[in-house]
Amino acid sequence: MRRIDIGDLFLAQNMPSMGTTMGAPATGGAPAGGATMGAPDAMGKTSTTQPSGTKKKQAKGGCFGGSPLTTLLPLVLMFVVFYFFLIRPQQKKQKQHQEMLGALRKGDAIITTGGILGKITGLTDQYAVIEVQEKVRMKVMRSHIAGKQASGSDDSKK
Repeated sequence: MRRIDIGDLFLAQNMPSMGTTMGAPATGGAPAGGATMGAPDAMGKTSTTQPSGTKKKQAKGGCFGGSPLTTLLPLVLMFVVFYFFLIRPQQKKQKQHQEMLGALRKGDAIITTGGILGKITGLTDQYAVIEVQEKVRMKVMRSHIAGKQASGSDDSKK
């Protein structure tokens, strides 16, 4: 049994067509190029033999061919799309959040990422002390403050 390599399949597709099948040449003689066609073996497959002086031709550019520009172009386009639709908006949002955290002052009504509403009573570089109810204070990380509350929705005045 002859082992078939995938490269042989690609080479077989690139061979010039003589209008017949590989097993039975139309002219009865050897095909052009000096290669001889063998008779079908027990499995019904034909084998080709190359003269010792010739080498197998390799397909240009590998299996798929094409220039390096055409293979890199889709990757470059995908990066551009990711940059403008994902990376750039995320960086912009993060910058706005950092500016908001830097502008926090005592007395600001805030909401945390956990959904806790309160008023800032103390600030440090990393932490904020918020008052959630009268005489009930919590210490939260400054980075976990989601944003400021709208001034009209202060529930602590009830």
